[in-house]
Amino acid sequence: MLNGRTELHVFDRCSVTGDHYWQEVILRLVCLFRGAIRADSVFIDDNARPHQTPAVQKLLESEDITRVDWPVYSDDLNPIEHV
Repeated sequence: MLNGRTELHVFDRCSVTGDHYWQEVILRLVCLFRGAIRADSVFIDDNARPHQTPAVQKLLESEDITRVDWPVYSDDLNPIEHV
């Protein structure tokens, strides 16, 4: 983790499902670094379906992780889509 940011995670040759996202991003990165970030930190993702599964929602709530509310999913409003 560098300056409060993790490296960009690239999913290797697969469609990102809620399960992939939950296991590879939320559990592996978000929960791992939870103790190293400030209490007022926020988690940013977009409204893609894998990000909105009940498992992801429940885990973020149980870890008391604040999430930024984004507008309805739109590629042009999501900077990561332009990388």
